[in-house]
Amino acid sequence: MTAQMSLGLNLLLGIAGGIAVGGGVIALFIVLDMVPRLAQLTSSYDKVHWYEGAMVGGSLLGTMSDFWNWKIAAGPLIELGVGLFDGIFIGMLAAALTEVLNVLPILAKRLHMTHLLFGLLMAMVCGKVAGSLFDWFVYRQ
Repeated sequence: MTAQMSLGLNLLLGIAGGIAVGGGVIALFIVLDMVPRLAQLTSSYDKVHWYEGAMVGGSLLGTMSDFWNWKIAAGPLIELGVGLFDGIFIGMLAAALTEVLNVLPILAKRLHMTHLLFGLLMAMVCGKVAGSLFDWFVYRQ
């Protein structure tokens, strides 16, 4: 296979894979109603286009930084801010999934723990935080 054919095949497969993964992520966001629900909770229906643009722009920027292995020599304060925004996004995604599926109320009802629902939620949050801290400070070293 010539170099041009190999490059063309790689380009075609990369574009096809990107469309498939991007379509799946957008389908997940649509099924979870993340943008409309966020606009509803914050009473900012007029800002929906900003939310959508931020999601598309963030995905594009994240993909480019991953492909080209961008490094930013920033201090811990900038890293803290980026980590905070990443955590907010992941938390919103998890909350949207939980809200759509009604996982926690069903789980609490089946385990006869409806009076302990808040404690169950806090245990899950604390477990996630503890697992993340363990991964960052212990496991990766």
